[in-house]
Amino acid sequence: MFSFHVFDHQLARGFQNRFSTQYRCYSVSMLAGPNDRSDVEKGGKIIMPPSALDQLSRLNITYPMLFKLTNKNSDRMTHCGVLEFVADEGICYLPHWMMQNLLLEEGGLVQVESVNLMVATYSKFQPQSPDFLDITNPKAVLENALRNFACLTTGDVIAINYNEKIYELRVMETKPDKAVSIIECDMNVDFDAPLGYKEPERRPNHQDEPTEEETDPSSYADMDTGFRAFTGSGNRLDGKTKGIEPSPAPIAPSDIKRGIPNYDFKIGRITFIRNSRPQPKKIVDDDDAMNRFIAFSGQGQSLRKKGRKP
Repeated sequence: MFSFHVFDHQLARGFQNRFSTQYRCYSVSMLAGPNDRSDVEKGGKIIMPPSALDQLSRLNITYPMLFKLTNKNSDRMTHCGVLEFVADEGICYLPHWMMQNLLLEEGGLVQVESVNLMVATYSKFQPQSPDFLDITNPKAVLENALRNFACLTTGDVIAINYNEKIYELRVMETKPDKAVSIIECDMNVDFDAPLGYKEPERRPNHQDEPTEEETDPSSYADMDTGFRAFTGSGNRLDGKTKGIEPSPAPIAPSDIKRGIPNYDFKIGRITFIRNSRPQPKKIVDDDDAMNRFIAFSGQGQSLRKKGRKP
């Protein structure tokens, strides 16, 4: 009998530590008050009545407070945090995207239960529109937007606001569980291809082969000679024309010698060709071989004249 009372007491204590109740849910736009509560739409937290705070304070629950929302009519569920306890009794206010996930209408019943979730380590999102690719740094934008969220649930479609535009992202995967807490966590974020995105087709680059006229070396003689350096005439300060060389005659295009192009040239490859020409071999005659320079073969001269004695 004693053991039965102990078991009954522990069982009742376990039920007391769990918060579970039903509320009528409305969107944030229905919240009465002069203040604009658009910040609720930008996150994943709800507004609950003060009686919920009084009941939660009496229970031995863990912080931060996380809740499981269930629509029993459609068998849809999600998870969220709480922002404030200022709603009217029997009513809770949800973001519009959360009501869409739960398939709830204004004034519908939602079951709210307190839960404990594991800390997130990985999450994968799929943008619902290719417009999300226009964001320069999507990871930084998502990280800033997730600061207003308390948890993530696999399968939910969350909404973030950036540059006065709403982007929807589906939670494709979360680790280590299907519902995780993202408060003070180190989470790796990955993106899937946006819904309706198509990879751009890669067209092969067809290089135009040179025609016969372009490859003919004789055609280079018809090219414009262009600028020629040091072809002007000079003038003397005294006005005389003596010693002034006449201007050189213009060079005809046929006199210009063009090099032969490298027909094996490939785009992206640089070839360094050194201008080294073989020296012509000199024909050495036998007489020239005899007259080659021989070191120390000259004759000496004496300062004294021959035939005079000192």
